[in-house]
Amino acid sequence: MKIALIGYGKMGRAVEKIALEQGHEVMLRADSSLDLRQATAQLHLADAAIEFSRPAAAFQNVAACLEAGIPVVSGTTGWNDRLADAVQLCSEKEGAFFHASNFSVGMHLFMEVNRMLARLVNRQPQYELRIEETHHIQKLDAPSGTAVTLAELLLRELESKTHWTKEETSPPKALPIISHRQGEVPGIHSAVYTSPIDTITLTHEAHSREGFAAGALQAAGWIIGRKGFFGMRDMLATQA
Repeated sequence: MKIALIGYGKMGRAVEKIALEQGHEVMLRADSSLDLRQATAQLHLADAAIEFSRPAAAFQNVAACLEAGIPVVSGTTGWNDRLADAVQLCSEKEGAFFHASNFSVGMHLFMEVNRMLARLVNRQPQYELRIEETHHIQKLDAPSGTAVTLAELLLRELESKTHWTKEETSPPKALPIISHRQGEVPGIHSAVYTSPIDTITLTHEAHSREGFAAGALQAAGWIIGRKGFFGMRDMLATQA
């Protein structure tokens, strides 16, 4: 597979390492100084693009790939306000766009377990829920995109909650997300269900960026030849 790497920071380099180990070719390494609209010749050499950039650049990067007819996998978070525009553009261009806030297979198992637990807790009003996430100090968005995805999933299961909030002390109908930034932590997410008599905690801890990078590379291979907007659940469903 021939790959264009858009965003050549820590995640881009992690994807490159695994891609080369697996025998793939990297046709383009685009950092923040490169305007993709001026690199279309290199972009067209790729079978798929993998985008890990910054929130402010993500839409422009994804749009450039869709305009060029290149399937694009994006793991950048913090740009949900433009995500619908990217999905619309994908439809207009009859392209392929894969977006996930987290490419770890283990994280999606964690989310499914939480979904099932939330359905049970929904019938047990004595439990209150909060989400906690910890990441490295360079991470720009807080809460993390993964924490927001988890919160939105749980809100669909809990009748007692209507929205999530960043505040630790929240109104009764709010689901709080508490963010911590420390050191070089790749990512820790916990869902904490607390009652007056006990606490249930589910935690997913990433040991390195390799799981995210491997998942993004897998998504790039999966999306080739497909049309539409996809996420991790779509890919994992075809592998069951």
